[in-house]
Amino acid sequence: MLETLVNLINALLWQTILIYGLVGAGIFFTLRLGFIQITHLGHATQLMRISRQGSKDGLSSFQVFCTSMAARVGAGNMAGVAVAITTGGPGAIFWMWLIAFLGMATSMIESTLAQVFKVRDQDGQFRGGPSYYMTVGLGQKWMGVLFAIFLIIAFGLVFNAVQANTITGAMNAVFSFDPNIVGVVIALSSGLVIAGGLKKVAKVSEIIVPIMALAYLTIAFYVVAINIEKLPDVFMLIINSAFGWHEAASGGVAYAIAQAMKAGIARGLFSNEAGMGSAANVAASATPNPNHPASQGFIQMFGVFVDTIVICTATAAIILLAGDNAVSGDGIGLTITALESHVGSWGGAFIAGSIVLFCFTSIIANYSYAETNILFLSNNNKRVLTPFRLCVVAMVMFGAIAKIDIVWNLADASMGLMALVNLVALLLLSNLAIKVIKDYQQQKKAGKIPTFIAKDFPELDGKIEKGIWE
Repeated sequence: MLETLVNLINALLWQTILIYGLVGAGIFFTLRLGFIQITHLGHATQLMRISRQGSKDGLSSFQVFCTSMAARVGAGNMAGVAVAITTGGPGAIFWMWLIAFLGMATSMIESTLAQVFKVRDQDGQFRGGPSYYMTVGLGQKWMGVLFAIFLIIAFGLVFNAVQANTITGAMNAVFSFDPNIVGVVIALSSGLVIAGGLKKVAKVSEIIVPIMALAYLTIAFYVVAINIEKLPDVFMLIINSAFGWHEAASGGVAYAIAQAMKAGIARGLFSNEAGMGSAANVAASATPNPNHPASQGFIQMFGVFVDTIVICTATAAIILLAGDNAVSGDGIGLTITALESHVGSWGGAFIAGSIVLFCFTSIIANYSYAETNILFLSNNNKRVLTPFRLCVVAMVMFGAIAKIDIVWNLADASMGLMALVNLVALLLLSNLAIKVIKDYQQQKKAGKIPTFIAKDFPELDGKIEKGIWE
């Protein structure tokens, strides 16, 4: 019964509504912002160099970047890419690229809005995200409540089950470890970190994320280097499969394209989270440098690029360059088999180790997103966090031993409902977000260090917390 209902929701969302919604919104924001993901990618890179400076009121932009990357880089980049290829063919990778390119503009919008409407909690820490800009910016608290509920289900519970499922799958495939034992270890380790709240999550992410990403990309570049002669053929395979040209002779073009699009967009969004509203929760926690909402938008836009265009492509290269040596597998199993065919048996151990780090950091970062929304629903009552943390740990244990298809389908459904609510809010608030971003660009063009002056935006009068932008 549950599986039938989840499949029905996914079919409605992912075959029509969200494909058009995400692509349409991405195109709209890309055009309104003048292809900002191309013209300002270099500037986003420059901001990363000065992003370590924070304050007592908030995390540094670098800590926020690492925390959002901790959530992004996980099962979606390794198991998710494999699922996309097996269900939608190699062409799914093209649609992952496209949704990431468009999603960079969408991420710029949502992260900027999260910064504009951020608040301080009782400990002085900045909080914010879609629930806040829906409630304050739009004046629609019901939307904020609905989004918060979907996010808590998705990130606090379901997505953490997905990450735990991927870890146990990898450890069982490579080392034959008992999923029950692995699940207990993951659950206890996650509990120790999330007990420290957002700041503890950010500190752990700041250490682990750069190391794990660099190690994974290094091995991927090695695989590409030893198979460089196959690279043009793999690229053409992706393009031909994306547009159904391989199926033209058999008349299955439309079906092939639809399958590739569905798999690529669903797995791409799960990986980079652009438009979902999730990363915007932690984006609000930063003290940006320069002190302007749009500067954090650039940082988060760069995160989408790294996640999908760089890391997901690295996984796709490992799988597709293996050719017939990469036998079909269940999620992470395919990635393990592919890497082992390139580098030998130690490749499986490397993937298993990477999965443990990638997915563990995703679990703790996902919790941080949910924590902000738990506090939103409870009017900043921190007493509710303890029972919620216990629920998160229990869901991690459940995910470690659950059937993977059910877990992935639940993830798709909850993610889709979140994205749907958030997209509506982004479109309604887009004029304000674009005005804020253009203010940043104008100051930068004039040779100034961009600084946000709230009084220059009369539409924000009475809507932003006093002292935040003064």
